[in-house]
Amino acid sequence: MATQTPKDVIKFAKDNKCEAVDLKFLDFLGIWQHFTIPVSELDEALFEEGSGFDGSSIRGWQPIHASDMIVIPDPTTAVIDPFMANPTLSLICNIADPITKEDYSRDPRNIARKAEAYLKQTGIGDVAYFGPEPEFFIFDEIQYEQNQHTGFYRLDAAEGQWNTGRPTDSYNDRTGRIVEGKNLGYKPRYKEGYFPVPPTDSQQDIRADMVREMEKLGMRVEKHHHEVATAGQAEIDMRYASLVKMGDWLMWYKYIVKNVARRWGKTVTFMPKPVFGDNGSGMHTHQSIWKGDKPLFAGDKYGGMSELAMHYIGGILKHAPALAAFTNPTTNSYRRLVPGFEAPVNLAYSSRNRSAAVRIPMYSPSPKAKRIEVRFPDPTCNGYMAFAAMLMAGLDGIERRLSPGDPLDKDIYALTPEELKDVPSMPGSLEEALSNLRKDHEFLLKGDVFTEDVIDTWIEYKMANEVNAMRLRPHPHEFALYFDA
Repeated sequence: MATQTPKDVIKFAKDNKCEAVDLKFLDFLGIWQHFTIPVSELDEALFEEGSGFDGSSIRGWQPIHASDMIVIPDPTTAVIDPFMANPTLSLICNIADPITKEDYSRDPRNIARKAEAYLKQTGIGDVAYFGPEPEFFIFDEIQYEQNQHTGFYRLDAAEGQWNTGRPTDSYNDRTGRIVEGKNLGYKPRYKEGYFPVPPTDSQQDIRADMVREMEKLGMRVEKHHHEVATAGQAEIDMRYASLVKMGDWLMWYKYIVKNVARRWGKTVTFMPKPVFGDNGSGMHTHQSIWKGDKPLFAGDKYGGMSELAMHYIGGILKHAPALAAFTNPTTNSYRRLVPGFEAPVNLAYSSRNRSAAVRIPMYSPSPKAKRIEVRFPDPTCNGYMAFAAMLMAGLDGIERRLSPGDPLDKDIYALTPEELKDVPSMPGSLEEALSNLRKDHEFLLKGDVFTEDVIDTWIEYKMANEVNAMRLRPHPHEFALYFDA
């Protein structure tokens, strides 16, 4: 049942014999938070008055002297949480000031809602559709530690190519019990994990379980498969949806994938580069704009695109170095975005060509299928903010009639430095991306979608807690390089 009003939600909870209500919201960086109330507290007033919490305990939010905040549930997001022992209604919430009831400017979901409103305000279109393709790794084990005298990580996966010589392997017997068995081989070779059938693809049933849970919640799934890397790299593709809706779905996607993996005795990471020497995990993001029932990206220009779509691409390419602060927001993101490897770091566009930063898919001639695929984002991003930022960059391109230049219809990875000298590239580090955002963010401020406060807080938080934190610590590989210096 699709709920639209508080009355619908209350009936939905009663029909499903819910015992509790879980209120979920996103912190500034993109991690779901929650608290739970008894179902007896569920009434129509909750959707108007909200429920209070301490905003100073959420990363990047309020100071302690102004910490009171409220969550206001969105009644259209009601579903049954698939992982709670007791029947539990789940609602995604917006954040508001308890006194003014104004939407909180640092709430990522609010930023996404304002981006959708701005699109309509421009008159360019009614809806922006997004279709991300998040990749992830399914590991059997992870250990890591960082302190004054120790710094290491150790991960393992039965599928890892490095385990071909291991005498035994760990297996899940589908009851949640981990058993040791003989090494039966069939491990994807490095960079050869794309589309093998079982038994080489040992995670077919795990991914099918993930898809099953997604579909129960009304999410549209198009396909799932093993990805290129060894050690259990996977991808599940969702059908496109509007910006805010896809932001919601991406959060459910991560929640479901992690919890189903745990059900199977596995663990999942969305880190872009957890495995050295093999492909990283990206989140190629398809996007288009429609007005009414008319797709606005279809036309007679290059790749069957419209002039409007070409300007949208122009905006994406122009602002990509600044967008990276939101689309590739971790220091680990730039272990994947390295020139000469699989990730598209060169800011060019092309049809069919997967080495370009922006690709025009050519699977179908239908105008409804016309879209662009931005290939540099990764799944550590905060979806609401990343989608909103890309939309604002594209709209800036349309409003200023920015040209994307000429397409680059060749293998960019094979080009010489001389051939690439005039092709701009993505930032080489998070610090560089943040610096670009500081210099180039006027396009994000239109319609008050992002604010100066949001931009400043994002940069300051990332610099203090991630860039400088990494800069201060010796890296394990430095001991291999320099200990005997």
